[in-house]
Amino acid sequence: MASEVGIVKVVQAALVSLAICLSVTAPAFADDALLKDMISFQGQIAFMQMKVPGMVLAVVRNGESIVVGYGERADGASEPDGDTVIRVGSISKAFAGQALASLAADGTVRLSDRLQDRLGWRNVMVPKKDGREITLLDLATHGSGLPREVALERDPAHPDLVSRELYKAALKDQELLFAPGTGFHYSNYAFDLLGEALSNSTGKPYAQLLQERIFAPAGLKDTTVRLSDTQKARLFQGHGPDGKAYPLTEVSDMQAAASGLFSTPNDMVRWLKWHLDRFGRDDAEMRTLDHATYRVRDGLDPVSGLDESGHMDAMGLGWVVMNPAGARPLILQKAGGRQGTLSYIAFSPARGVGVFVSINAFDFAAGTAIPAFTNELISQLAPR
Repeated sequence: MASEVGIVKVVQAALVSLAICLSVTAPAFADDALLKDMISFQGQIAFMQMKVPGMVLAVVRNGESIVVGYGERADGASEPDGDTVIRVGSISKAFAGQALASLAADGTVRLSDRLQDRLGWRNVMVPKKDGREITLLDLATHGSGLPREVALERDPAHPDLVSRELYKAALKDQELLFAPGTGFHYSNYAFDLLGEALSNSTGKPYAQLLQERIFAPAGLKDTTVRLSDTQKARLFQGHGPDGKAYPLTEVSDMQAAASGLFSTPNDMVRWLKWHLDRFGRDDAEMRTLDHATYRVRDGLDPVSGLDESGHMDAMGLGWVVMNPAGARPLILQKAGGRQGTLSYIAFSPARGVGVFVSINAFDFAAGTAIPAFTNELISQLAPR
C-alpha cells in the first residue's frame, strides 16, 4: 500500500507541475484551434503518465469545446473519440440529483419529503434513527445513514445485479449507521432508493424520467440505461488490474440512479454546456437547485468516502462541492467507476469551464491522478 501511495503522489506531482508550467507559458486561447492545441498536448502527457490502454478528454470553456482521445478504445481498436460509449458509473448520481432538482422545481416533490412517503413500497418501513427519518435530500447528499451497499447475498450468476426485490428485503431490516442528516457516508444504496422514489412520484420508469427531464432538453443523444447493438459496438472496453478486458454485464433498473448510466464524451460536452449556461432562462430554476450547496462538512460526523477526488467541503444534489482554494475556483465534481472504466467530471459554474476524463483501466494510481490533473486544468483555464 505504501508503494501505491508513493506512485500516486509522484503522478499527481508530475501532472500538477506540468499544468502549472503550461499555465505560465500558454497564452489565452481565442478559438477552437488553440484550445485543441493546448488540451491535446496536456492530455497526451497525462495519458503517457497514466500508462492505461485508452483515455478520452473533453473540455468546455466559454462555449468552446474539444474532445481528444488517446490509445485504444478497445483491444486492437482505434483511439476513443467523442462518440465512444462509456459506462460512467457513479457520475449517474449527478443525473439523479438533477432529476430531483427538476421535480422540486415544478413542485412534484420537495427536498424535505420523507422517503417513506415517496418510495411506494407497501409493507416496507423505511428505518429511522434517534427519531430522525430519511428525506430525499438526505439520500441525494449521502446523509441518509444507509451503508454503502445492500449487504444481502446476490445471485452468483449475476454478481453485479441487485434486484428490486433484494432492495426491499434489505430495507425491511436495515439499521442506519447514523441519524439522517447528521453525517456523510457515501452510499450507492441511498441513490438507488432515490431513483425509485422519483420514479414512483412521477408514475414513470426512471429511465423515461431521465429522458424527458434531462437527456432530451440538454440534447443528449447517447446517454442511456440500456445500450443498443450499435452503441455496444462503440463501447469503451474496461480492463481489470491484471490488464484483462472485462465483459459487458447488465445491472437492474433499480441500480440506474447510483451507477447504471452510459454516455459519450460528446454528450458530456452537451451536459457541461447545460450546466455552464449560467444565465440561461431555460431550466433556470432546476439549474439553481441543482448547483446549490445543501450540507456543509463543518459539524457533521461521520464523514466518509467523499474525499477521493479532492477535499469535500460540502454536498449538493449528488455533486461534491470544493470551495475555492488558491488559484482554483469553486468546483462541482463527481467521479465514477464501473467494470474497469474510471471517469471524472468537474466544472466551475462561475468560470464557464468544465472537464470530463475517462480511462479504460481499473488502475489505482491513474484513477487518483485523474482528479488531480482535471482540477488543476480547471484552475489553469479559469484563473481566479
